[in-house]
Amino acid sequence: MKPLFEERMKLLLPEQEDFSNFENIIHAPPRNFIRCNTLKISSNELYEKLSKKWSLEQPFPNYPEIMLVTQDLAPGELGNSIEHILGYYYIQELSSMLSVMAFDPYPGEFILDMCASPGSKTTQISAKMENAGTIIANDVKLDRIMILASNLERCGVSNAIVTRNDAIALCAKISKSNFRFDKILLDAPCSGEGTLRSSPKTFLMWNPNMIKKLSSMQKKLLAYALKCLKKHGTLVYSTCTHAPEENESVIDFALKNFPVKIEQISLPIKYRKGITSWYEESYNEKLKDCCRIYPQDNDSEGFFVAKIKLLEEIH
Repeated sequence: MKPLFEERMKLLLPEQEDFSNFENIIHAPPRNFIRCNTLKISSNELYEKLSKKWSLEQPFPNYPEIMLVTQDLAPGELGNSIEHILGYYYIQELSSMLSVMAFDPYPGEFILDMCASPGSKTTQISAKMENAGTIIANDVKLDRIMILASNLERCGVSNAIVTRNDAIALCAKISKSNFRFDKILLDAPCSGEGTLRSSPKTFLMWNPNMIKKLSSMQKKLLAYALKCLKKHGTLVYSTCTHAPEENESVIDFALKNFPVKIEQISLPIKYRKGITSWYEESYNEKLKDCCRIYPQDNDSEGFFVAKIKLLEEIH
């Protein structure tokens, strides 16, 4: 762990035992979570099929589609199973599912997924919409678009239109029209501090200058996204990082500059309140309604989720 990263995490987790638990778990491999793709099979049917070859749990009664494989697996076993190839389930870490839980999409809505690849959240949204309504699933790089399109096809998603655009340029074009979305998901590019368990190379890549640059870009993405939202529409902002500059600072920026309010979120796992100060910066008290997910609390990856309602359309 780089000394500055350790210093920052100790500020976020001031209790020694809490920080020690964090330090220990980030070196442990992640658990094997999968999400049943209800566009193709019911959770009960999939559980029956898979329990014949693996030990499984459905840890959340209200979310039977979330399953945890509790036995040791051979490398690539989850991805090579016939059920995965047929699109019956998506390999998805628990924390990655949380933004769509907060998003709460409905059939018939018009939704923008701004940074959609590889498609984990897009396929999750489509399943909740029962393939009814429209998702614009956008990403910028061709190789990422190909992965996204492949996952949408494998999972039987038929209500998504894949677009290849810089997300800011796309929102700038849409905002000039009369069209507005019911809901927007901004799962923003970030420094990835929450993914240390599945991606140890993040330890090497981490640097504070990158956090500064990303924070600036995330604020711009959010500003342009809000211009494409209907009055009383919902935007969910999420990252897989712990850095306040990429989380609370971005949402505080939205509160200061746009007619928005932060909505409370209920999630089926342990989460902590957003913070209201970081170094020299103070944030709005409403930032407490954001959710911080730490890996030591749920044996998961780290994550951040905020839900925003637009009070007046922006012209």
